[in-house]
Amino acid sequence: MLVKIGQKRRRAIFPIIPVILLWLPFLINSEGLKAQLTEDEKNTIEVVKKTQNSVVFITNIQLVRDFFSWTEEAVPRGSGSGFVWDDQGHIITNYHVIEEGDRFNVTLPNQEERSAKLIGKEPNRDIAVLKVEGSLKGLYPVKIGSSSNLLVGQKVIAIGNPFGFDHTVTTGIVSALGRSMPGVGGVTIRDMIQTDASINPGNSGGPLLNSSGELIGMNTMIISPSGASSGVGFAIPVDIIKKIVPQLIKYGRVIRPGLGLSLLSDRYGQQLGIDGVAIVEVPVGSEAYKKGLRGLTRSRFGRLAIQDIIKEIDGKKVHSYDDLYNLLDNYNIGDKVTLTVERDNRKRKVELTLVQED
Repeated sequence: MLVKIGQKRRRAIFPIIPVILLWLPFLINSEGLKAQLTEDEKNTIEVVKKTQNSVVFITNIQLVRDFFSWTEEAVPRGSGSGFVWDDQGHIITNYHVIEEGDRFNVTLPNQEERSAKLIGKEPNRDIAVLKVEGSLKGLYPVKIGSSSNLLVGQKVIAIGNPFGFDHTVTTGIVSALGRSMPGVGGVTIRDMIQTDASINPGNSGGPLLNSSGELIGMNTMIISPSGASSGVGFAIPVDIIKKIVPQLIKYGRVIRPGLGLSLLSDRYGQQLGIDGVAIVEVPVGSEAYKKGLRGLTRSRFGRLAIQDIIKEIDGKKVHSYDDLYNLLDNYNIGDKVTLTVERDNRKRKVELTLVQED
């Protein structure tokens, strides 16, 4: 009898064992699961959790008029990413994401779609500010960091919407610093961050974060023969963004210092073989005019002749308008600068007070 009873008990218990094995992973506590992750994985997961309600998807809509009926149709022109800047609903993205758009839709982390208004743009730095309409519940500003203390080799995390796949996360390192890349506004964007974190079409405008979840840059462009990620991506440093965004929010544009002169663009300067920046026009009565600076003039045969060419600013070489534009970023309106100007192969120095650029 005892043997028979024992056999019955074994038969009753045996079917339960596979069920226990099946549910065993779910019975392990969360701390046990966390122990299986590396410290780097845990860090990435934590950063993603912190910023999951700070990244949005932006759709650029253009109104196209039908040639025959003259009716307007809303056509998606492009898309990109953006991130929440403050608790007022301002969204930061790239200028090229919203370029030539008439309307803008922002898809929130909960997949709710909202209209957004263009607040300001700075094409020369490829930065734009939108403001989302309606309730801001569930949206949180990204934590702002610094790009002045970055080191080559440190970990970075990129979040965006490549090819429309929202909230895609990629990781990598800072591959290089201080890169200069041509911007959509016609001047070079300098001091850009190079990263090997995978960046694809749709990532533009998304945040580049450090291991503390702080914003260190905005993913902007890639170099790729195929148009897809090649491991060579570039981000605008957050220190540039911090300088420009408050002005875009307040004025709708960047208030920057200038010389109060009309200058020749690099396109024509290069065609003419000019080393420096030729002055096109000097307003009569201005400080520059009183100090003898002159722009283009016509010879007695009716041909345009160049007079003054800016060669240096405070001793720093100026080979192009691009150089001059970026050098002036280091000054404020009202600062005095000393220009080295050349006319007829003779150089002279002229001190000017920087004015607000139109």
